[in-house]
Order: sequence, then structure tokens, then C-alpha cells
Amino acid sequence: MISALMFVATGTLWKRIISVPRGAVSTYRYFKGHFLESKSAGGPCQVIVTKWETHQQPRLMSPTESHLDIDNGQFGFHNGLECVDSGWLTCQTEIRLRLHYSKTSPVSITKKKYKKSRFRIKLTLEGVEEEEDDEEQEQSAVAWHKMTTTLETSMISGDGYKSRHSQPECGYALEASQWTEYVIHSMDPDNLELTFDFFEEDMGEHVVPGDAHPGTVGTACLLSSFFVESGKDTGVVTLPIMKRNSRQTLGKVRVDYLVIRPIEGLQCDMSSSFTKYWRKRSAPLDVGHRGAGSTHAAKHTKVRENTIASFKSAANHGAAYVEFDVHLSKDCVPIVYHDLTCCISTKKKGDKLSLDLFEVPVKDLTYDQLQQLKVEYAWFTPSFLDDDEEEEVDEHQPFPSFSQVDNLLVGVTAVEDGSWEGNLSSYFNMNLFLDIILTCVLQRAGKRRIVFSCFDPDVCTMVRQKQNKYPILFLTQGISEIYPELMDIRCRTTQIAMSFAQSENLLGISAHTEELLQNLEHIREAQSKGLVVFCWGDLNNDHDNRTKLREQGIDGLIYDRLKSTCASLKCTCARLESTCARLESLLFYSKTRLNGEDPPYLAQCAVFSSQEA
Repeated sequence: MISALMFVATGTLWKRIISVPRGAVSTYRYFKGHFLESKSAGGPCQVIVTKWETHQQPRLMSPTESHLDIDNGQFGFHNGLECVDSGWLTCQTEIRLRLHYSKTSPVSITKKKYKKSRFRIKLTLEGVEEEEDDEEQEQSAVAWHKMTTTLETSMISGDGYKSRHSQPECGYALEASQWTEYVIHSMDPDNLELTFDFFEEDMGEHVVPGDAHPGTVGTACLLSSFFVESGKDTGVVTLPIMKRNSRQTLGKVRVDYLVIRPIEGLQCDMSSSFTKYWRKRSAPLDVGHRGAGSTHAAKHTKVRENTIASFKSAANHGAAYVEFDVHLSKDCVPIVYHDLTCCISTKKKGDKLSLDLFEVPVKDLTYDQLQQLKVEYAWFTPSFLDDDEEEEVDEHQPFPSFSQVDNLLVGVTAVEDGSWEGNLSSYFNMNLFLDIILTCVLQRAGKRRIVFSCFDPDVCTMVRQKQNKYPILFLTQGISEIYPELMDIRCRTTQIAMSFAQSENLLGISAHTEELLQNLEHIREAQSKGLVVFCWGDLNNDHDNRTKLREQGIDGLIYDRLKSTCASLKCTCARLESTCARLESLLFYSKTRLNGEDPPYLAQCAVFSSQEA
């Protein structure tokens, strides 16, 4: 019988008596949360985790007596170190409603009276009332709803982020450079009434700063059952803004929504967490881009990208991690491939020299069909196979399944300019997509270090909320002359990417080298905010650029042609070893000279060392 005592930071005493095997070592952690009895008789208890301890080494106990009292300090503090992280989705659903200027203003006013007005907006939520059998059940339902439903407001911009559990009486004003988000946690996500109240801010000259804001002008209402009825977990809904005391409309508001559900059929535990853990190294990590390098690069590798052979080649040439891209086949098998589409060639009857190419979404082909494809690129000379031609070695085949891949940094392709990359109008439901990939990783990764990354900030958020073990880097393009600007304002600059990563409690960012080289101070700025900084892009293939980034303390470099880089490093090391040997010989010779004469030898050594190094 063990009696455990602990004080939380507020001075509250936690006390619990538990039974553990005598003499056995038990590991444990403390967490804050809610235990919820099942609504149905005999159903399982639900646990909501709000905060938990994430030290690399959990607390230990090994009782040798029949009774033992443990008093081990404060929640979050262990061995003199504070490590606390937010919880993840265990049984509750998260609904996010966003108002932003990614395209145009989210609020459109049709009434002339309010055309020049600016509005402050406040979100309120209530549970939709249902008939109950008796008053006791009704009170129970109300208590359940209040306990498990929370609302938080987040505002993100290039200047930073704010997170609030309450809103001003008249809400917040919208700003063009700001991403405003309302985050709702609920055990009853399909039974909520979400109301936006609009408060006018008169823009006339007679209004003095600090004046009280006028009352509510209008409201817009959304029932959360809409998300189920639409069959989509992400999208945009346009709501009419109704005058408070009449049936007239003032205009409309465009609401971006995201619904995040816990992983089905899989529960994360508290055995370990690396979501915010990163060991600072003396040199940045080298990450193989799509394995040993992109096949589309100017100096492309001889090994096809995103294949088992490419990953092995990168590992054999010094890569600490390899980066690869994951999609789902039609039959929901996670596969490793970069593009959302692939090209299939067909021969014409009687014409062996010409072929037609058809672009097909990868998601429309089963895993077996993908395995039968022979993929070539546009710059290859078209070739036709004889029936008896040998197939490619398995390790060089494209479309390996995710379960075949042993390593490590996973990227999911992003959405650009408001449309799907590859001209796809739709994709898998993102909850289903991520549940399959995360389940595969959590069940198969073992002790391997995994880092997730994505250009889509919503995917980063979903991966963070669905699991508590692996870290996430937000891939960001930033300001670029190479690529078109992305629609989502969270992706447009490296600085707002930092704010987003902080607000979502991500490990860090993977920034585009093009913008980093123009603003090297971004590296130190991000690290001062507790973020890890990787970088990607073709500019990383230049040795001088990599040297410059290393000098600035970058945490990781994603680039092609690791083989040639490692060969160059080996040559450099060999030259240094030769130099050191000659230095030792010359120094030994100089020491044997009477009274240390003949100093030109030492001067020559210094010059020679500088040139060779």
C-alpha cells in the first residue's frame, strides 16, 4: 500500500493511496485532468488530460515495506527540472472556428449604414436543449456539458500570438494581418449552438479613443450538427448576419472551420514524450531530402527518390534523418511518394515510338496497382520494356509502403493558393488520413526518433492534438521569389510561422532557406522563443550556404547529394589528419633543436595549417 503526497504550484495538496507490487520498480507521472463517468450504465470511464509531466525520465518507486509514504514535491517539477505539456485528445473533440483575411475580409456588409463600420466579434456557445425524462437527468446533462466544454481564443500575427480563455465583453476586432481562432473542446461536439455577436465600432471622427463600445448590432448562428451533416471535417461556411431586433440581414461572415477527433481505436499513454524535447548539438543534423536526394534536382541522384534504396544510401552517407512524403492509396495503405499525382503512359496500336501520358491521382490507385507501375520522369528518354525484361530491384521501386520504411522525418504535401496541389479538388478526410498514418507510426516505430512536418498548418495542429509522443515542425515557405505566395496567412512569412508554432506548442519550424539567407537573424530569433529551426530548399545544396547556416546555429539542414557532401568531408578530414601528422613531426623536430632555435619551422606550420584547413 503506497500513500503518495504532492503539492501543486498553487499550494493544493494531492493525496492518493494505491497498491503496487512490493519490490518491483514502478514508473509514474502526475497529470491534471477530469475523470468522467460513462453516461451509460456500466460504460468505461473517460479521462481528459489537460496538463501532464513530460520529463524524459518518469518518477520511480520501488517499495520494500508494506506501507510507504511518498512526498515528492510539486506537480511538473522532478529532479530540479520543470517539464509540463498540454494534453491531447483522448475522448473529446476539438472544433476550431477561424476568421481571417487570407483572401478577403471575412465580414461582408450589405447595409449602407454600416458600410464604413468596423466590428468587434465575440463567440458564445451553448448546448442545444434536449428533452429529458426527469429533472435529475437534465441537471446531470448540464453539469456534463459545462465540465467538458471549453472555449479558448487565439490570435496570431507576425508580431507574436495571444491565447485567452476569456473574451472582452464586446469581443475582439478583426485585423488584416491577424489570424483569429476560437478553439472549442467538447464531449458533445454535435450538439452545440455557436453564436457570433457583432459590435459596431464607429469609425467617425467624433469617436474618441477609449469611448465605450455600442451594443450588439447583429448575430450569426451556427449549429455544430452542420459538420456531421456536411460530412466534412474542414471547410468554409458562410453565415448571414441578422439584425438583433428584426429579420433583416446586415451582411454575411465567412467562417473557416476545422474539426479534430481523437484517433479511433488507439490510445496514447504517458510512457514517453518528445513533442518538445530536443537535445542541442554542436553541429546541425544532416537530413537526406527524400532519401539521398530529389530525382528532379539539377544534379539529380542516380538512386530514385523516396525509395528504400534512397533511404539506405542517405543513411550510409551520414544522414541523421531522412525526409520523405506520405500519401494514402485508394485502399488506405500509407505509401511513400512525393507528388499527389503520377503519369501513366499508354502505347498506341501499331506505333511503338509514341505514347500518351495520363495524369492520375495517387489516391485513385490501390497499393497493388501502384506496385505494378514503372515510373519515369519527363527528362528520361522514353523506353519500352520487352516482356522478359527484369523488374527493378524491390528497394529501387517507387511507392514503398510506409510500413516498409524504417526512418524518420515525415512530410505531408500541402495545399497551395487555395487549391489542391496537382489540381486535385478533394482528398481523403483529414482525420481518417492522419489516423491511419499515426496508427502505423505509433505501432511500428519502436524506439526510432520520428519528426513530423507539413506545409499545411492545420495538419500540424491535428498531429499535435491527436498524439503526445512525436514532435512536429511547421514547414514554411515564407517570402519567396521562387514559389507563388500561399493563401494561408500563417504560411506567408517566417515570422508568422514562428508565432503559429508557438501558439500550437510545436517543436519548431522548417524554414525556406531563401528567406533565411536574407534574414539570418530569424534563426536566433526563433531559437530565443524556444523553437527548433530546420531549413529546406535547393539553396541548401550549395556548400557555402550550408556553411553560413551552420555558423548561425541552425539545428538541421535538409538537402540533396549527401553522398558527395560526405565524400568531400572525408577528403577534408584526410587532409586535416595529414596536416596534424606533419605538424606533430615538425613540432617534435623543433623541440629537439638546441634552445628551440630555427623558429621559421613553426611559422611555416601555422601558414600550412591555415591553408590546408
